[in-house]
Amino acid sequence: MGKMNLALLVLCFSALFAAAAEASGIWDDFYVFNGPVNVKSPGPKVGKTVVLGLTNQTGATIASYSPYLFGRFSTKIKTVKGYSAGTVTSFHMASNRTNWSELDFEFLGNVTGQPYSLQTNVFVEGHGNREQRINLWFDPSAAYHEYAFLWNQKQVLFLVDNIAIRVFKNLKGNPFLDYQPMYVYGSEWDGESWATRGGLDKINWAYAPFEASFTAINTHNACKVTDPQNITQLDACYAQASISTYGQGVNLSLTRKQVHDLRWIRRKFLTYDYCEMVVKFAGKVLPECRQNWP
Repeated sequence: MGKMNLALLVLCFSALFAAAAEASGIWDDFYVFNGPVNVKSPGPKVGKTVVLGLTNQTGATIASYSPYLFGRFSTKIKTVKGYSAGTVTSFHMASNRTNWSELDFEFLGNVTGQPYSLQTNVFVEGHGNREQRINLWFDPSAAYHEYAFLWNQKQVLFLVDNIAIRVFKNLKGNPFLDYQPMYVYGSEWDGESWATRGGLDKINWAYAPFEASFTAINTHNACKVTDPQNITQLDACYAQASISTYGQGVNLSLTRKQVHDLRWIRRKFLTYDYCEMVVKFAGKVLPECRQNWP
């Protein structure tokens, strides 16, 4: 086959793959995990958008069929409009082991007119208590914004509209989120005991159903695992990461722009950082905290 024909074939295959990824709907990769009565979508094959609701009977959750080890995972979300005190809209990843790994975006319920608070958290080997909280610089209920985890063998980046708001690094001697494939979830749930002003503002069910919209959920630039106990598959995901866009080059450390982003977030929007709560950790500063902010 000539070089031109080969190049054309590669180009056509790449375009076909990209089109398939773009055309795929939510239900190709996700299913209703909880609260089907509060899950709305156009249909099992054509839906690219899903609305998750919360009533005084139940919330709603969708979950990926398969777990993943490393990749870029994103969705665009429009959170609950108006009075949403006590509710939590979340986009998160978690493994299903006893000592699990987890990454969280949690949008905390809002009393109309108050700043919108976004909480992130990291669980490693079943241990969390790594909450960071920021006030968003926009209204997340007014329009879709993209939220993404970029997870590779060196670090996890939390991104909002491609702006880095948090980093969790793989530090020598510290546990990291590796060899634990994680499922992807979207959910709307009742967190009134803590979500809004520490639980002072409760859910007002007169405003129910509380609904958040998820669209453009993307798990295609990632390593899918069919058997989380299969070491050969996990090793293959490490190998894939080393040649992928998410696991090589600039994604292995912070770029100059990401350093700028994180300093901007800390200076203007950070309202809570577990690393400042040394009493919580018996007066010790956790080693990872020295790397949380550049």
